[in-house]
Amino acid sequence: MGAAALLMLTGGATIAHGAADGADGAPAPDGGGHAAHSTGAGDASGSAKASGASGTGEAGPVGGASRSGGFWLRADGVFSPPGSFVPSDALTYDTGLVPAAARIEVTQYADRTTTRVGTRLRGLVPNRAYGMHVHTSPCAADPASAGPHYQHRTSATADPVNEVWLDFRTDRNGDGEAEARHGWGFRDGGARSVIVHDVQGGAGKRVACFTVPFSS
Repeated sequence: MGAAALLMLTGGATIAHGAADGADGAPAPDGGGHAAHSTGAGDASGSAKASGASGTGEAGPVGGASRSGGFWLRADGVFSPPGSFVPSDALTYDTGLVPAAARIEVTQYADRTTTRVGTRLRGLVPNRAYGMHVHTSPCAADPASAGPHYQHRTSATADPVNEVWLDFRTDRNGDGEAEARHGWGFRDGGARSVIVHDVQGGAGKRVACFTVPFSS
């Protein structure tokens, strides 16, 4: 319990539903190995498959029970600046680092012993490192509205063991991917967004935000 491991790769995004569980009960294609807080880059493969009536290309969150008895959630968004004509759950505060129309996908899988949070991003600055964490409140026009990092033990250490860190590095196409695994779950209503930062580590400027209804 309390141990965390991060997988940081690069690739495209896909949208799938719960019927396609992987061998460990999580929705495919979230599998892969894991390592302790490392980064990597490579060519993207795959494509985004999402659509929405709003015209943003977003699809609402989907999720449900897995065959192993856990549950999963998947949400995707298309970044736009605050106050855009078409509202979005994904906001960019710095279009130089997170361009409008860049995409994000966030997944969550949880069972009695494990919580996995993954992300895939497309259309960012190529060959660049970004920081990313789960935060406590939904996104808004003010980047500070998302609140602080979600912490398993509040007011304790700010590190990948006590928080959900999703630092990643984009490939030559501007696509990135990361996953964090923990032996604990979210408190009910305690985790509501992910923030993209301009640097990796525990801090950095907030350059984008995506509201995600994480489950406890």
